[in-house]
Amino acid sequence: MFLSIWNYLHTTFFRYWLKWLIRQVTGKCELQRIFHSFIQGATRTIKTEYSLEASKSKVLRDALQAKEDSVDQHVTQIMKQKKIQLEKDAEFKVNLKVCLLQICGYKNLMKNVEDLRKQVFDSENDEHEALLMKLWKLLMPNVELDSRISKQWGDIGFQGDDPKTDFRGMGMLGLANLVFFSEQYPEVARQVLSHSNHPKLGYSYAIVGINLTEMAYSLLSSGVVKPHFYNLVPGSPQLEHFQRFYSYLVYEFDKFWFQEEPESIMLFNQYREKFHEKVKRLLQQPSVVLVLTLDSEI
Repeated sequence: MFLSIWNYLHTTFFRYWLKWLIRQVTGKCELQRIFHSFIQGATRTIKTEYSLEASKSKVLRDALQAKEDSVDQHVTQIMKQKKIQLEKDAEFKVNLKVCLLQICGYKNLMKNVEDLRKQVFDSENDEHEALLMKLWKLLMPNVELDSRISKQWGDIGFQGDDPKTDFRGMGMLGLANLVFFSEQYPEVARQVLSHSNHPKLGYSYAIVGINLTEMAYSLLSSGVVKPHFYNLVPGSPQLEHFQRFYSYLVYEFDKFWFQEEPESIMLFNQYREKFHEKVKRLLQQPSVVLVLTLDSEI
């Protein structure tokens, strides 16, 4: 109760007057102080995002909903609102534009990922079918698939004779991610597939890959992965950046699984959650960038 009252007073009263007092002393608005105190990256952009969200100014709050092609317009409006003069602060315009591109780009990325997730795999759709067959050829380049409905799908970790039933939770996002990993990192993908066939520590490659798509999706939706993208991309993050983050998860989970040596695949959920917590801890580091870095033996 007390905490709720304090938060209300802080956001509606104390914060406003504290900002006003500091501006009178320093001659700089809050955004200027952020840009001068932090280098480009997650900390700067996250503080900028909070500053805009908490502002009493509609001009500043509206900037969070900017489209990429309207970012310059919002930057100009904010500079006018805050009476920022370029001759006195030449870097302000560039710094604000980068932050807005990252913030608004992240929201657009979430929408694009969600749209792909909502696409149901349709075996009557030629593009969907072609993508599925591409996955087989990437992972099993020297093995012909006997037929579209086949037990062979189990060789790359699907549960049944028809993979379409395994995409229900993540839709086309699950398939797109599997294909991206296999196409961008073909040797690594086949190495991970080989590991998944281990007689004692094996797991269902495709099913685990779809499960890790759900993990990447939840980290994106919750905003936990923002620091990674804000440190990695000096602009609007794209679907490819999300899929490279997914590729990192697949590669690192495979290493994690064999390091942990679970007694049974029945313990998958327990170890999956342990890995999830490990990734979330990494994402709490201000300078975090999680990219797939190959071990020397691959």
